Amino acid sequence: MTGKAARRFSREFKLAALRRMRGGENVSALADELGIRRKYLYAWLERYRIGGAVGLRSCGRPTREEALAMGAAGEPPPDPEGVLLPPTAADRDSLVKAERRIAELERKIGRQQVELDFFQRALRQVRDVRLRRGTPGATASTRSSKR
Repeated sequence: MTGKAARRFSREFKLAALRRMRGGENVSALADELGIRRKYLYAWLERYRIGGAVGLRSCGRPTREEALAMGAAGEPPPDPEGVLLPPTAADRDSLVKAERRIAELERKIGRQQVELDFFQRALRQVRDVRLRRGTPGATASTRSSKR
């Protein structure tokens, strides 16, 4: 028999993969990186939606506790780890604040770059003037104003 042995993944591994999916990573790239098929990621997502973290178990029949935790009402259990909860208003507000802060910092970096360019050009000009005077031992700066 040349078939591959079935691989089993821990609940923590599956939750980490689902967190990365929620974070917006490309599912195909994530599946390639983890060495699994995309369909497994989507199957884990569906099992998580139905049964929460308890639903992410290895193969086989669920235990009585797992079956009860997945709920007979068909209603998904609460998501204590926040893996797949939609973003709240507070999350959106903090995202908007972070984006504003990033824009402010980018503007500041732009201003600093303009200043840096100005000073580099000024330094080049001073260096060129000194080189044109060029004779060794010549005064390197202008005369003193205290005569």
